[in-house]
Amino acid sequence: MKKFFSEFKTFIMRGNVLDLAVGVIIGAAFQAIVTSLTTDIISPILGLFGGMNFDQYALTIGDVSIGYGKFLTAVINFIIMAFVIFLIVKLVNKIMAIGKKPEEPEEPAEPTTKICPFCQSEISIKATKCPHCTSNIPEETKE
Repeated sequence: MKKFFSEFKTFIMRGNVLDLAVGVIIGAAFQAIVTSLTTDIISPILGLFGGMNFDQYALTIGDVSIGYGKFLTAVINFIIMAFVIFLIVKLVNKIMAIGKKPEEPEEPAEPTTKICPFCQSEISIKATKCPHCTSNIPEETKE
């Protein structure tokens, strides 16, 4: 049992688990803000066009009430949250790019192999004899 708790402690103390936990907590708090923005500000403004709060639209069939207005509000919440997160990520990427030097294209690495002119096998660039066909490599192909 002690080993089990030790493994659990190791798992929970990993950096990515802690990052995920922080992200979920901040996401939940952010969701409350976006929900309030949608419910308290955007839905009433949209309700001006419909004559009532957007959240109150419902279809009643017998004893069952289908709150499609609440569903539409949830969709609007999602779109707003996705847009705000997009803007935040874009801003963070821009801030991170400010401190970085522009990446210079890497120069191609010096070749370490060449092709044997006799058997067409790939051999070391320093080879003077092909290990595959045992031919002597002419001087002009050594460079």
